[in-house]
This record gives sequence, C-alpha cells and structure tokens, in this order.
Amino acid sequence: MALITLGINHQTAPVEIREKVTFAPDQMDQALQQATSLKEVNEAIIVSTCNRTELYCEVGEQYDNALAHWLSKFHRLDDDQLMPYLYQYRNHEATHHLFRVASGLDSMVLGEPQILGQLKTAFDTARANNTVKTVLGRLFQHGFTVAKKVRTDTAIGANPVSVAFAAVSLSKQIFGDLSSLHALMIGAGETIELAARHLRGQHIGGLTIANRTLERAQGLADELGATAITIGEIPDELAKADIVVSSTASQLPILGKGATESALKKRKHRPIFMVDLAVPRDIEAQVGELDDVFLYTVDDLKEVIDENRRSREEAANEAMDIIQTEVKHFDHWIKTHQSADEIRLLRQNAELFKVECLNKARQMLENKDDPAKVIETLSSNLTNKLMHGATLEMRKALKEDDQDMIQILHSLFKNENRH
Repeated sequence: MALITLGINHQTAPVEIREKVTFAPDQMDQALQQATSLKEVNEAIIVSTCNRTELYCEVGEQYDNALAHWLSKFHRLDDDQLMPYLYQYRNHEATHHLFRVASGLDSMVLGEPQILGQLKTAFDTARANNTVKTVLGRLFQHGFTVAKKVRTDTAIGANPVSVAFAAVSLSKQIFGDLSSLHALMIGAGETIELAARHLRGQHIGGLTIANRTLERAQGLADELGATAITIGEIPDELAKADIVVSSTASQLPILGKGATESALKKRKHRPIFMVDLAVPRDIEAQVGELDDVFLYTVDDLKEVIDENRRSREEAANEAMDIIQTEVKHFDHWIKTHQSADEIRLLRQNAELFKVECLNKARQMLENKDDPAKVIETLSSNLTNKLMHGATLEMRKALKEDDQDMIQILHSLFKNENRH
C-alpha cells in the first residue's frame, strides 16, 4: 500500500486554473465514488476550497498515476491543461503535507484556522460515502490532533488573520473611516460571516447580507444588525454598496458587468470596492475593467496577507518541529500496520496450503489408503508447498551472492531445538 496526495493550490496555480477543478458540494459524492472505483485506489478523501483542490488516497503498489488523468477528465480538461500545475506526494511526504495543511502552514494566510474545518468536512463527506477506511481514517484523525497541538503549543493563532480579515484591512486602506459606508455581503458562509464581523468591528455604517436562501441570510443578519436579501435582489441593492464582499459556492458568476454599470450610474460614479473570495469566481472578471470599480480576487490579497505572514514565521518554525515529530509517529504506525497486514497474508497463505494438503489427505483416507502413507504424504506435500517459494529465492540469492538474503532464508527454517 501507499499514501498519495495529488492536487493544486494557490502556490502552484492561478485562480483561473483553480476554479476549473473545484468540486461543488453536489458533485462530491459522485467524485468520491468514481475515484475509489479506479484501479488500485482503495480509499479517497477530496478537499476542495477556494485555495486548493486535493485528493488524499490510499493506493496499491501497482498504482499508475490514474488519479491525475481522472481529475482532468472529471472536469472536462485535457491533461496538458492541468498537469503543469499539479503536485503529488507519496507516503512520508504525503503525511507531512497533510499535517502542514491541517495546521494552517500551507495556507495563503499563515496559521489560518478555517482549513481545519474544511478538512473535517471533507473527512465527514468521505466517511458518509464509505471511501475512508483504516489508513486515511487514522491519517486524518492524527492530522486533526497535530493541528490542535500546534494551535495550543505555539502562537500561530495569535492575532487572528484570515482572507476575510485581509479584505477588510484593504478596504480600510482605501477608504479610511468606514462609518459612513455601506457593505453588501454576498453569501452566508463562514468566510462572509468573518468578513462581516470584521467590518462591524471597524464600525461599518450599514450591512446587507445577500444569499440564495433568505432564511440563512436572515439568521446571520439578525446576529450582526444587518439587512437580509435574496441573490435576486442584488442589482437593486448594488447602487447603495460602497464595499462588496462575495464568497459563495456558485458554479456561475453572480455579479456581471451590466448590473455593475447600472449601479455606478445610479451612484453617479462613486467608487465601489469589490472583493471576490470565491473560487469559481462570483464576480465576472470584466467588472474589474470598469472605471470606479476596484475589484480584487483572493490572489490579489496576497500582498496584504504577506505582511501578516512575517509576524507568524517564528511560530511556524515551532509548529514545523511538532509536525516533524508527529510525522515520525505516524510513519511508525504505518510500518506496524503494514507488518501486521503482511503477517496476516503470510498466515493466510500457510492456512491455504494446510487446507489443500488436508483435503488431499482426507481423500486418501476415504480411499482406504494406509494411514501411515497418508501421514507421510501429508507432511511431504505441506513441506514442499511451504519450501517452494523459499527454494526459488535461495537459488536466486546464491546466484547473485546475496549473503543477507541467504542468512534470512536460513533463519526462517532454523530449528531452535536442534542440538
């Protein structure tokens, strides 16, 4: 068996590529079933966020990179469109990567806690689809424990920073005082909630929450003293918005150039600051071409985020020490697990030999053969079967003068009671 991690993230691929390989929630069940139906793929978990799409799999030793081809095919891409952006890790490196991801060390915002919740959601979805068994189950549970230890034992989570926080920080840089401004938040998930709370903390003048489900929007609006509307009401609301932050799971853009142009006319071209935190993007790229619109995507926030990253680097170094130790612990478990599997397989094979020889012996007894002859035949057949593979390996070792293998084979059949 082997562990495989295959994926792309904000470091290897721009948003234009990442948005093409995201998995919508309603695609996840089908994707997990397809992935585990591939030859040699025994377990699978799929993580799909705005900054990464990753497959974590336990595969057989004959695995031949089928996952990369499947990922391209699932999203109707040619291999050469995706392959340059993919990374793949195996065994030790795959474990190391997951522990870094879970701890927030591989995120655009160093140490951000949201990814841990996203990993847990991916894990629960895979469990619901029965695509998680012993190995990935142990790997992810260990990863969750590592993330908790990193957050407890280091300052990686001090002064919370997130993509949502970076978006609000940028709006402060552009507008200064936010108390006279109105913000339109599109979506009602965790990212939008964080951004809205940060805006409230900066004394934003007014807040509107737009969501496909009005009830969900109203729930968040009630908590924040905001107004709730549906997605369909956005064009009318847009003219009031000085700040727009969007983060939904929509597979198609929600806000286009035409609606934005109409809003700007009503605003008499007062500028609008827009942050699109969704992948795929919620706001058409052409909106950014309009005068009086300042449109930023998650990739554009990198500079703001880099300033915060420097303050967390010391904590990240401490976190890496924890991760290195925990990777060794998991590697030890994997070796123990694999050795148990190999011993079980060895015993199963020996049991098959025994049953086959016993069946022949019983047949001889039913045929009234001499019991002494039956016992002799039984012992000879069993010895020959058990020795066949070892004999072939010994011949090979002698031919190649492999002294280590020769000694191992001798030790297998050493009689400890011999004087």
